[in-house]
Amino acid sequence: MALPEPHGVGPHPRPWPDDPRLDPVLLAEGDRRNVVDRYRYWHHDAIVADLDRRRHPFHVAIENWEHDLNIGTVVRNANAFLAAEVHIVGQKRWNRRGAMVTDRYQHIRHHRAIEDLMAFAEGSSLEVVGVDNLPGSVPIESVDLPERCVLVFGQEGPGLSEQAREAASLTCSITQFGSTRSINAGVASGIAMHAWIRRHVVARRLVPDGDERRAD
Repeated sequence: MALPEPHGVGPHPRPWPDDPRLDPVLLAEGDRRNVVDRYRYWHHDAIVADLDRRRHPFHVAIENWEHDLNIGTVVRNANAFLAAEVHIVGQKRWNRRGAMVTDRYQHIRHHRAIEDLMAFAEGSSLEVVGVDNLPGSVPIESVDLPERCVLVFGQEGPGLSEQAREAASLTCSITQFGSTRSINAGVASGIAMHAWIRRHVVARRLVPDGDERRAD
């Protein structure tokens, strides 16, 4: 049985491109990192700088009172959807394995308490949007998510803390159709971020030419 092809690309053929973003070590040895093709052979700092130039104005926060294993997935999703920052509330330590090294390219900020996150949101003009299947929550499928917001997810199990529920100006639920009571925060974060992308990125690309909302 044939062995699977190695991930990434091998050494770059000479002559090498004259581009300051490229890493000579990667050019010589190959690039096996988990990055899209446009960033092959780029320096780490060059990738982050390019991402920073294009980041979206939404933030993501997750409570971490009991060492939540979903955080790695949340970080990976935030990188995929180009969130401005990920905020971890509670314990500072988290399991990075699920992030698949995307934490190296994603801005991550720690807050000791919900009050600290709220102060950051207020100072940054971000609307606080809780995501949890709670009584009175509004289906995210029908919500016009704010462009500048922080999507807040609770700890696996208890969900959003009482303090987070009180701080949120809007709480959204994700409609489910099966027997399980809930989906985990990692999955929920991907759904919520994609809902934001559909509203503020995809929708703008689909409007007619000449419309002032049309993306460049």
